[in-house]
Amino acid sequence: MATGSGGASVTGQPVAIEDHGVIGDLRTVALVGHEGTIDWFCFPHFDSPSVFAALLDREKGGHWGVAPEPDGVMKRQFYWPETNVLVTRFYTPDGVGELVDFMPMSGRKGMKEEREILRRVRVVRGQMVFRMECFPAFNYARDTHETKLIHSGATFSSDTLQLTLSSSVSLKKTERGVTASFTLHENQSAVFSLHPGARTSCEAVVHNHESSEELFRETVEYWRHWLSGCQYTGRWRETVQRSALALKLMTFAPTGAIVAAPTCSLPESPGGTRNWDYRFCWLRDAAFTVYAFLRIGFKQEAAAFMRWVEARCAEYDEGPLPLMFGIDGKRVPEEQELLHLSGYGGARPVRIGNAAADQLQLDIYGELMDSVYLSNKYAAPISYDFWRHLRRLVDWVCDNWELPDEGIWEVRGGQRQFVYSKLMCWVAVDRAIRLADKRSFPADRARWHKVRDAIFEDIMDKGWNPERGAFVQYYGGHALDAANLLMPLVFFLSPVDPRMLQTLDVMRKPPSQGGLASDGLVFRYDVEATLDGIAGSEGTFNLCSFWLVEAMTRASVARPDLLEEARLIFERMLGYANHVGLYAEQTGMSGEALGNFPQALTHLALISSAYNLDRTLGRRD
Repeated sequence: MATGSGGASVTGQPVAIEDHGVIGDLRTVALVGHEGTIDWFCFPHFDSPSVFAALLDREKGGHWGVAPEPDGVMKRQFYWPETNVLVTRFYTPDGVGELVDFMPMSGRKGMKEEREILRRVRVVRGQMVFRMECFPAFNYARDTHETKLIHSGATFSSDTLQLTLSSSVSLKKTERGVTASFTLHENQSAVFSLHPGARTSCEAVVHNHESSEELFRETVEYWRHWLSGCQYTGRWRETVQRSALALKLMTFAPTGAIVAAPTCSLPESPGGTRNWDYRFCWLRDAAFTVYAFLRIGFKQEAAAFMRWVEARCAEYDEGPLPLMFGIDGKRVPEEQELLHLSGYGGARPVRIGNAAADQLQLDIYGELMDSVYLSNKYAAPISYDFWRHLRRLVDWVCDNWELPDEGIWEVRGGQRQFVYSKLMCWVAVDRAIRLADKRSFPADRARWHKVRDAIFEDIMDKGWNPERGAFVQYYGGHALDAANLLMPLVFFLSPVDPRMLQTLDVMRKPPSQGGLASDGLVFRYDVEATLDGIAGSEGTFNLCSFWLVEAMTRASVARPDLLEEARLIFERMLGYANHVGLYAEQTGMSGEALGNFPQALTHLALISSAYNLDRTLGRRD
């Protein structure tokens, strides 16, 4: 896996996006580099200002590192089996050290009231000298803070947040925070813990090996108990389970919302300007989330997300529904540029908030209605009051489906008649009709049927380009769009419809031949042909690669040759996961991770494609 300029290690060396694991407590996460450094951490929630943001500026962003001295040791990072407890192991000529990172969870109950990041380092063999640096940079490195040494720890106080670091290791105050240098012999350990609030003494909260071991075991038990609900037993079981664990980490337990990714402004092109904040909840993700969770047995997570969706629908009685929300259900903050941060690998500007929240994206209604339909069918029947809100939204779609919009990819080059947006308007009306009939709900069925058929004819007439022999990105255009791979997945067309098979064949060609695939990895569209209003190039889109796998899998009933090809692409994609099985949004031309990390949609699509590919292979066998 290639590396690039990113977060800071204790030694100051860059850490790439893909060189991180993730820990969390269902309210926020921390990204831990394989050097033993926390390079990203927002508190108290996913969308709160950062405390450590070395990923976005190595010098100013702040970090918290624990690693051996001197540098140059071999490192290996992995998750404790079936958990989100992260282990970083150091190998030196003098011994073997092990750093265990986690946010404590309370056995099978879940979240603890007393929140903390716990970092325990111990020497397994021999002896080693370690260095610890804790340099917070509050509010995206915009706020100064005061560091104060106290009994068994230190406090960091800014105008917006206070944190306390506790440890039995002697700390030294510096201009940026605190450091420590200490030697551990075989079977000795040192524990560091970061708590919210300021204290006058850490005597009551400082951990020894025994108390940290108890929290470690409780947290392991929590994650293993949760994962035991996974009903997937097919091929690639560990990969599917790791994706499920990653998705759970991105769940905001107080509301059931799932963030698109827990980071912001990690670039989609090296050194470029395609840098966005993904720490919010997109309605688009609803269908993919509900489908993936239900497929592998996590009905509680699907139901919690649906309750969140229902609450959002009830809040908007008129006009279009916002396409994304804060994790608390409130409006997404306005987009800002943080010019004082240098950006990951020099990719500027660094952005927080998201201006796309004000766009018109008609596809969200299809994904919303599909998620409701699936939840009603496989989890719990929806209420009449929820139906009333949904019926109003479907009527709005019937009135407005012909409007141009910004589309699923949130382009900033002007509104167009995107084929995928029309497709999902069709899905919205289709699922509403099915749901009304299944539950005998009152609805204007005659109108809905008429609109659904009109959308279908419109797409087939204007979305198909006979010159390309494929469905294109927007009416009158020639550019391809990987989002159209969902046509058979949402039952708009048969997966073996001649037009769909032709579209598949065209998309599978390399870009040099007019396609979107590079060795099976798929670009979401041709940046130059789309004119999306944003400078720069980008990598292949991991979500789209898994969509291709699923579309080929379904088409294999008529084209058996596509099944082995789908499996090959799927397993090739598995090779682009990072060392702990996580994916960013995109894969760069050098195999590096690009975009925010980890990305929920990628892991959702992995689960869906693995489920359907495994089932199809099973039928063949």
